[in-house]
Amino acid sequence: MASVGGRIGYGIVGVFVVALGGCTGYVKQTDFDSAIAELRGNDQKQQQEIDAIKQEMEQKFAKYDTQIAEMAGRIRVDTVAHFDTNKSDVREEDKPLLDDYAKVLREHHSQAVVTAEGFADPSGSPGYNKRLALKRAEAVRDYLINTGGLSASQVRAVSYGEVKNRQVVPGESGEKGMANRRVSLVTDFGGNG
Repeated sequence: MASVGGRIGYGIVGVFVVALGGCTGYVKQTDFDSAIAELRGNDQKQQQEIDAIKQEMEQKFAKYDTQIAEMAGRIRVDTVAHFDTNKSDVREEDKPLLDDYAKVLREHHSQAVVTAEGFADPSGSPGYNKRLALKRAEAVRDYLINTGGLSASQVRAVSYGEVKNRQVVPGESGEKGMANRRVSLVTDFGGNG
């Protein structure tokens, strides 16, 4: 038994010596600095691309009542589609913006991934509002796919219901709550989503 233990002990020491022997190389400070500078350059390039996309969308959608914001590699287009109380069908007045949005993505950013975020005003129960907001998001998603020509794998729908911290006009429903009954679009460009 002692010889088996001794062979195992020598085997472990041998592996340890081989492992340490492989660590003789090191990274030069100049190589490390160069790699870090390249990574920073890539981050700056990506930020410049996002800024350019945001500016392009701001110019294209200036005629619509939209707010466009950049956030960590994503572009959020707010106030895209609004809905009547208890309704989930896309209104005619919102279709031109959705058409333009789909066209910009199709022609210039075909790899972008879009999330249609559905919202509701607080007039219904939380469960009802969550379901209704999802129907709204799905209606916009389906419109972007079927009419706008975007790929089904490119557009997804989520529901936030009546979540209080995302209401445009807190607590409002009825005519004043139209801004709360909406679908916003979040667009991920590249590997950030």
